[in-house]
Amino acid sequence: MLATLSAMPASIRLFLVYAFVILGAIGLSLRFVVDMAIAAPVSLPGIVVMALLAYTIFTITLVLQRKEAGRSLALGLSSLTLPPIPWAIAAGQPIVAIFLGALALLLFRGLRGPAAKAWLSEA
Repeated sequence: MLATLSAMPASIRLFLVYAFVILGAIGLSLRFVVDMAIAAPVSLPGIVVMALLAYTIFTITLVLQRKEAGRSLALGLSSLTLPPIPWAIAAGQPIVAIFLGALALLLFRGLRGPAAKAWLSEA
């Protein structure tokens, strides 16, 4: 497994770190979702969190299996970096906006690059 991780392109490693941070954020928000489920079994935030959880886990699984379909799903998951950028600018947080913009640029360029395409080549 360590040989696989060391041979992995940096863009794939960055994506995996990003995806696991999303999983951590989902884990932290589950308390809120469970509290909402007590009052109403079906809620929009609960549906969104569960769909994001399933999408993230499925994408990580495909990327770790080096499947070609994982690349397009990873690009879709990376698009979650874009909506907070205008919000950070509007909230007067330029450093957060710059960080998110740089992260989005690294993820999109890296996942669309030849190294990631070659890594995610199994059908």
